[in-house]
Amino acid sequence: MSLVRRRLFHGMLLLLSGWLAAGAVAADAALAVQEVAPGNYVHFGKHVTFEDPQHDDIANIGFIVGGKCVAVVDTGGSIKIGRQLREAVREKTRLPVCYVINTHVHVDHVLGNYAFKDDKPIFIGNAALAEAMRANREFFVKNYPEDLGVPPSPDQVIGPDQGVEKTLELDLGGKRLLLTSYPKAHSSADLTVLDEDTNTLWTGDLLFRERIPSLDGSVLGWLKVIDDLKREKVKLAIPGHGSVTNDLVGALDQERGYLQMLVDQVRGMIKQGVPMEVAMTQVGMPQAMKWQLWEQHHRRNVIRVFHELEWE
Repeated sequence: MSLVRRRLFHGMLLLLSGWLAAGAVAADAALAVQEVAPGNYVHFGKHVTFEDPQHDDIANIGFIVGGKCVAVVDTGGSIKIGRQLREAVREKTRLPVCYVINTHVHVDHVLGNYAFKDDKPIFIGNAALAEAMRANREFFVKNYPEDLGVPPSPDQVIGPDQGVEKTLELDLGGKRLLLTSYPKAHSSADLTVLDEDTNTLWTGDLLFRERIPSLDGSVLGWLKVIDDLKREKVKLAIPGHGSVTNDLVGALDQERGYLQMLVDQVRGMIKQGVPMEVAMTQVGMPQAMKWQLWEQHHRRNVIRVFHELEWE
């Protein structure tokens, strides 16, 4: 090989190495997080649909740093997002991750769990979460293969090691967390995380802000849980989607207004014999301007409420 060709060859190798290195840096880049309360760091998800290329980054996820270790609260909708969240933890602290807490089963909150496997944390969720994860594992692999590893496999969908029947206290070292599980509401396995030190409540998807609430459990159960949450005296609430708030009651009232409207109008149409296909086009239209992603989720909510109430 001539000197010119050798130099060209080595130049191409250096350029290729640079591209690969840049790709590796981009893949491992830390998620942007905001410290919303002392030791509570949140990455805010985007208001996009599951069809969007950024569908794996739509949930609010984050972590709580104590004196001896870290608790991660939800891990995002892909292993990639989970790894980027893990990198964000490492940028803030070198303390070990002792807990990974999932607020419920939905894919945008749990697929990043695998990124924390080597930290050997205790994975925790509602007592019903383990069964919900088992029931959805094959569905996640089939429908979200690009959000898992290569090749995707059921082993990459990690469920909880420990279930919370009612409440559980965790000590991160000078920072105590209270985990509370709920009956079927937004999903079949909802859980909240309260940082008792700062009085900050991570609600998971029991609270939506800006983005329309999405129903996958029981609308009647969710309304009851909202009434229970309204009695909580917290300084700051971190919803599963949308911006944080220091007015938990006001935020819950807005969400409750939407869900109660679904119940009242669907129940009325069932009594009048209105078929579900018609109800889907008529229920709740005056509220359409209040919520983002209305077109993508509202009709599905109507269908779920119709099925729940039609045999009352």
